[in-house]
Amino acid sequence: MSIPLRILRHAGAATIVAALSITPLFAAGTVDGPHITVSFASAAHAQPITGRVYVAISRGNDKTPIEQTDITGVPLFGHDVTALKPGQAAALDASDFGAPLASLRDLPAGDYWMQPFVNVYTQFKRSDGHTLWMHMDQWEGQDWKHSPGNLYGKPVKVHFDPTSGTPIALVADQAIAPIAFPKDSDYVKRFRIKSHKLSAFWGHPIYLGATVLLPKDYDKHPDVRYPVIYEQGHFSTDAPGGFDLAKSKFRDYWLADGTPRYIMVTLQHPSPYYDDSYAVNSVNEGPFDDAIQQELLPQVETRFRVERAAWARILTGGSTGGWIAVAQQVFHPQFYGGSFASCPDSLDFRHHQVVDIYDDANAYWLDKGWVKVERSDTRQPDGNIEAMMKDENWYELAVGDHSRSGGQWDIWEAAFGPIGSDGYPQRLWDKHSGVIDHSVAAYWKQHFDLRNIVQTQWPTLGPQLADKLHIYVGDADTYNLNMGVREMDAFLKSARNPSFGGSVTYQPMAPHCWGLGGKDLFDTITTYIDGHAPAGADLKSWRY
Repeated sequence: MSIPLRILRHAGAATIVAALSITPLFAAGTVDGPHITVSFASAAHAQPITGRVYVAISRGNDKTPIEQTDITGVPLFGHDVTALKPGQAAALDASDFGAPLASLRDLPAGDYWMQPFVNVYTQFKRSDGHTLWMHMDQWEGQDWKHSPGNLYGKPVKVHFDPTSGTPIALVADQAIAPIAFPKDSDYVKRFRIKSHKLSAFWGHPIYLGATVLLPKDYDKHPDVRYPVIYEQGHFSTDAPGGFDLAKSKFRDYWLADGTPRYIMVTLQHPSPYYDDSYAVNSVNEGPFDDAIQQELLPQVETRFRVERAAWARILTGGSTGGWIAVAQQVFHPQFYGGSFASCPDSLDFRHHQVVDIYDDANAYWLDKGWVKVERSDTRQPDGNIEAMMKDENWYELAVGDHSRSGGQWDIWEAAFGPIGSDGYPQRLWDKHSGVIDHSVAAYWKQHFDLRNIVQTQWPTLGPQLADKLHIYVGDADTYNLNMGVREMDAFLKSARNPSFGGSVTYQPMAPHCWGLGGKDLFDTITTYIDGHAPAGADLKSWRY
């Protein structure tokens, strides 16, 4: 649910006073300097909340301030709360970290739109003995701004003075409504299951799901079993391939005469850390790989007429999904018959975007002695920088500490890294300073550096993988992901016994996320299957 654009206008006072009684969490006179209080109404949420409260601040209100927060967006400040009661106020002051402004003291005096927000956490008593407070996904894909049950207030216009100790009081009095589960159609089917493995790990019900696109005339061919394409990627219950989009070229292709008939599947596996678990077994996230392989995929292949053979299971995906498509092929080389991955996340952590996590000292800056050079985070193909490494990481830190932002760098720590003594992920680098912990980097290398895994295990993996990896990337990838691909490519070109028989394809000047799609992808996959299916495999019945 989008946050409404309706607003409450300031009536001229320097302080916005809530319509309900506010019980402060701080004693009068104990907070120096600028501070903003956030409370929530009992009508929006009747019980105490443990979570994080935010204030977003903008100069304009064409979009609400919360919607304007981002890596290079408007200021956002966050503050953790424990058992905050309805009507009780939490104070955000100059000590609370924000982004892109680090402190409320950095906000110049002036008139602003301010909006309160409350991110509700759930207690997880995990099977490893740790108790964590995290945001529980509500099947929105770990999108805190739009997660059902989270609270917000309408933006109000205020005058802010950084030298004033008079509080600005904001109230979150609206709750985001539940998301309706999408309805099926003749071609698109969906289901959800409770994962017993993940629920046991988290001490709380955890769900997995699948969205299945059926081929044309599926019901008219009840004896046909179809190859399946597992499209990996971020959380979405939309139809695979963009089938349901208005004026979809893919839909036209899918239903056209002469198109090979596949079943296409996207998987939903949001974790308490992100919209997508990365489909790995992780000490922080739990056994997502096992749950997908042993609980979710058997349901797909039982409910629908899937050809249950490795040659007929094909992986594809881009970006996060590109990494998963490579990783699943590497971790399950005999289960899948081939992987066609576009713009994958870092395949070699010597190029974790632009950071060598093994040898670099700092993720944010290169120390040149007299000068510290900032590292870039995102770029345009012409070389212009859109954001720096510190920007995205500091924004995530404002959204949530302990890797709880639901952001990209935090999920990598949760999925790839070791567990900390407090039960939350151990940081790869200090989120404030960027200083890298090389002991954590060594753990990443051993468990999830895919180039390192493939290279060190080639004598056993090579015979199972040699022809199955096909990778596509733009050579001007927005996130510099082409460099990790190049490191993987360099090893694969040098591999012997067996030699590499797959492919790595680059597109000059192409940004994120270049790769094959639509008819080109399906023609490539079909040609590949024709050349790699074993003798006796049914290559005809599903081509009608």
